[in-house]
Amino acid sequence: MTAPLSATTGALPIEPGASRELSFAEALREAMGQALEADDRVFLMGEDIAIYGGAFQVTLGLLERFGHDRVMDTPISELGSAGVAVGAALAGMRPILEFQFQDFATLAMEQIVNQAAKIRYMFGGKCSVPVVFRAPTGSGTGGAAQHSQSLEAWYAHVPGLKVVQPSNPHDAKGLLLAALDDPDPVMFFEHKLLYKMKGPVPEAPYRVPIGKAAVVRQGTQVTIVASAIMVSRSLEAAAILAEKGIDVEVIDLRTLRPLDTETIIASVKKTTRLMCVYEGAKTLGIGAEIAAMIAESEAFDYLDAPILRLGGAEVPIPYSPVLEKAAVPQVADIAAAAERLANKRV
Repeated sequence: MTAPLSATTGALPIEPGASRELSFAEALREAMGQALEADDRVFLMGEDIAIYGGAFQVTLGLLERFGHDRVMDTPISELGSAGVAVGAALAGMRPILEFQFQDFATLAMEQIVNQAAKIRYMFGGKCSVPVVFRAPTGSGTGGAAQHSQSLEAWYAHVPGLKVVQPSNPHDAKGLLLAALDDPDPVMFFEHKLLYKMKGPVPEAPYRVPIGKAAVVRQGTQVTIVASAIMVSRSLEAAAILAEKGIDVEVIDLRTLRPLDTETIIASVKKTTRLMCVYEGAKTLGIGAEIAAMIAESEAFDYLDAPILRLGGAEVPIPYSPVLEKAAVPQVADIAAAAERLANKRV
């Protein structure tokens, strides 16, 4: 398990051998470079990832190091590219396919949901599909309705898929290397606003386990469960509330499927209040699953207030910067909601 994050900045403390800092994008690039060096089965594919370095420059420089046979630009056909990736995985390769935006992965749902997720089950475990689908996600860049969605809950609904969503550079590298080791298809979502976030990252390869959440801030009064950009926003909100005498615990999910129910249940039993913060639309988002899970668990009897979901607005993401911010939870929204929850009783 990784060390706890700072309660104020969301940065990981420096580990032995990790005195340098990398950005989130650099950590991902390093992970892919190390994987390409270590395993000839690994290759990268996606629109504009080779010469241009990807829509967010995450794969920049890898073409020069590994050549066109390992770092491939693909046509503008998400469905076709996903089919190639699934077929290559079935043939024994370890492909990483980058979608320019998570929104565009919807064009490849046939291959992701009907093929990659189901093949190992349908063939009785005699074959697997070890493919990693990478995609930038979330709002905050002015991408408007078709380039800013947070659809992680769609994929987390599908048995056979694993869904990963790191919140910091350390976990980004470790989770990506873990995803490459996994025999099942992994949806790997990277929030766009995190690409420039810096933090300590060990140079040697390491793995962060898929399916294990992290308690990134200890607290006693309210549990906030979040992932991706909402982790650092929740940590900022927790710091604000600490000045008011409200002690908040923050859990970084890291993985949406499989969900680390044990960590969440243990925290709720301790704090007696639960708030789920996520960027996707509130209705049927990951917070709904977490709330239902707690309602069905032994933690339900410990609750001193109703579970609170703080999700995105029920609208397509607007282009206007003011409206875009209003459509998803910000630090002030999280702090205000958590304060209300701390003062509420059943």
